[in-house]
Amino acid sequence: MHLSDIVAGAELPPISIPITLQRLVMEAGANRDLSLMHHDTKVAQATGAPDAFANTFFLMGMFERLMRDWAGPKARIRKIGPLRMMIFNAVGDTVHFKGVVESVDETTGTVTLDMWVESQRGKTVTAKAVLEVKG
Repeated sequence: MHLSDIVAGAELPPISIPITLQRLVMEAGANRDLSLMHHDTKVAQATGAPDAFANTFFLMGMFERLMRDWAGPKARIRKIGPLRMMIFNAVGDTVHFKGVVESVDETTGTVTLDMWVESQRGKTVTAKAVLEVKG
């Protein structure tokens, strides 16, 4: 993708992921986030969540995938954030990672993205990102 091809308002192709306990256990083990609320239903429910729920590493990783699927491997992620988690993304949910181009700065070669996660519970997470795109 080239910077000249990007326009404000363009939507990124969404990614949909079902949240399963197996996915959460694998993800927790991969990043060593062994906090029980991310893979134990009873502990998660004791915190007020409906079930075990996705952690920050999962969300950040999926936002990165969203950006890389759209912009390609040569784009450089300059910043992800701020990130705001508003509603749990729990076992049984299907989450949809979405984004839109907020602005393009040809002087710096950067693109600012507005991204979010939706589920049957509504908008669950919001995030901003800045990518450096060549050309």
